[in-house]
Amino acid sequence: MTARSLTPMFEPRGVAVVGASRDPAKLGAVMARSLSAFAEAGGHLALVNARDDTMHPSIRAAAQAGPVDLAVICVPAAACPGVLAESAAAGVRAAVVCGGGFAEAGGPGVAYQRALREVVRDTGIRLLGPNTSGFLAPAAGVTASFVPGVARVRPGSVAVVAASGGVNHALAFALTEAGYGVRLAVGLGNGADVTAPDVLDHLAEDPGTAAVALHVESVTDGPRLVESVRRLAARRPVVALVVGRHDVGAFAASHTGALATSWRTTRAALAQAGAVLVGDERELVDAVGALSVTRMPPCAGPGVGLVTAQAGPGLLLLDDLRGRGARVPELTPGTRRTLSGLLPPLTYQLNPVDTGRPGPELGAVLAAVGADPGVSVIAGYVLHEPDAVDVVAAARQGRTAGVPMVLGLGGTGEEVARDRAALRDAGIAVAADPRGVAAATAALLADARARGAAHVPSVPAVPVGVPGDVTGAYDEHEAKNLLGRLGVTTMPRRACADRATAHAALAELGGPVAVKLLDATVLHKTEIGGVHLGVVTGDDLDAALDRLDAAGARRYLVESMAPAGVDLVVGARRDPVFGPVVLAGLGGTVAEALADVTVRLAPLTREEAAAMPAELAGHALLTGWRGGPVLDFAELGRIVAALGDLLAADPLLDEIEINPLRLGRDGLVALDAVILTRKADDAHPDQ
Repeated sequence: MTARSLTPMFEPRGVAVVGASRDPAKLGAVMARSLSAFAEAGGHLALVNARDDTMHPSIRAAAQAGPVDLAVICVPAAACPGVLAESAAAGVRAAVVCGGGFAEAGGPGVAYQRALREVVRDTGIRLLGPNTSGFLAPAAGVTASFVPGVARVRPGSVAVVAASGGVNHALAFALTEAGYGVRLAVGLGNGADVTAPDVLDHLAEDPGTAAVALHVESVTDGPRLVESVRRLAARRPVVALVVGRHDVGAFAASHTGALATSWRTTRAALAQAGAVLVGDERELVDAVGALSVTRMPPCAGPGVGLVTAQAGPGLLLLDDLRGRGARVPELTPGTRRTLSGLLPPLTYQLNPVDTGRPGPELGAVLAAVGADPGVSVIAGYVLHEPDAVDVVAAARQGRTAGVPMVLGLGGTGEEVARDRAALRDAGIAVAADPRGVAAATAALLADARARGAAHVPSVPAVPVGVPGDVTGAYDEHEAKNLLGRLGVTTMPRRACADRATAHAALAELGGPVAVKLLDATVLHKTEIGGVHLGVVTGDDLDAALDRLDAAGARRYLVESMAPAGVDLVVGARRDPVFGPVVLAGLGGTVAEALADVTVRLAPLTREEAAAMPAELAGHALLTGWRGGPVLDFAELGRIVAALGDLLAADPLLDEIEINPLRLGRDGLVALDAVILTRKADDAHPDQ
């Protein structure tokens, strides 16, 4: 174990409860009861209370009576730093502070938490909390939690790392109810010392963990979290639930800042690191449970074979899978010939395969579908009808090497629970309903695609020659000059200092033109009447210039109008948590209203950037929708990657955005651009 190892915390030889009490309502009494099973299993449990003659008078005395690796501190907030220091001096290597009254409460609590950090810094003791409901390690017999019912959480191979103690316990209970159990469940609380990356790094070295559920509320060190998830996901699956979808928080003045919310950026970062993303806690349980039982081989375009013994649930399952973007390919003629010999003629056999009722042929049907060359995973649903078929035997018979199976078994009672357990023991993921099957199957698909993607360096090198001199204020004309250096097409334009120059520009460019206010301090020109389109004649131009002057214009931009097309937004910004990120999506003046965007950490390869539009809800608009233009995805990838490279190469560049980036018949052209820079004193080399 290293000096910063969490093994003494999660696998202690001995535990001391400091502040133990005989009063059953007090925290110290509750923690002592929770840890009683640890003592019954042979662990050293020491109760510490200087005012009770039946207990140890100090943590030092407790450590002298037997090994104490973990101190569970149940005293008022003001006393906690002193007790933590005493514990470290006594040789204790880890501690949990469950109580509140620290930074989350403000006032003196901020100083109490700062004092805890100072003890950790000075002594090296590891600290979970404060303000946490603790952790569970059922296999080690440690339930360092004050939540009733924790003793009933059964051991398993799924680990939970949650920002919230309440969510930590809710997931532990749900995993137990679903039959998967828990290897380790940790509520981080205020995270004064131990944070999510610390626990993830610990789990990466734990052979007893098969899959990890990660619950994220906020992130303080984005790069470290990404690296920890990347390291762990290379060994075992990570399923992440990120809170905060509707909290846009504070953002930069451009659309990119508004759209790259902390929620969206965090999800994108975790997905890039290899995590499977889910939308709620129920999906999290189904997904991580399935991945703890089975895992698909890495592949780029997996297909689902769907088998149902009841048409209605099968339709629900099919609809859910397609809504998640799963591919359900038609089975080959050879597979259909096999199925036609097994099933009645009126049953549907193309994919999904509907058996009509569960019967003795179910195992052979599953085997036939699993053998189809287009099928990478089987998703099935069967009601529990033991008189019609032995589902466990059929599933075992129907297994195909390299093709995992997710089976929904509907029913209730002990017999159903036993069959579900038997299926899991056979390496078959189980769910109780069609939605659970869909969530579990989608998780297997996402995990396989993530591992099947081309392996690229975690931080690609920025190409030589990327401009690194982006400083000062940029108006639209200057921003487009920079885009030209990156090879981004713009329309012909002229920057004009007065009306005479503007009229000369109109004569040179010919109409129609766009006439805009040119000012580096105005980022959203349309909102103040700073943009006028379709200007053709001199009179039109004078009218437009009058309105621009009324809006405060001192300079003008006269630019040729672009052909009609589909408007996109692409940008790069320096996220305060994760560093440089890039964004691509549907754009124009409604970019924020649509919020149909996708985000990646930068720098990234052109190939990674070119794949981003596939995630957009409006993806069809980019592929010739109703005779419209067709996007060159490689060219878009080149532009997005170039913006990311630009940001990564220049610490003084804060944000660059192209909105709209017009997709027309002749390709992509930048119609507007915004560049935001920072002062040299504000630059952060690590971001």
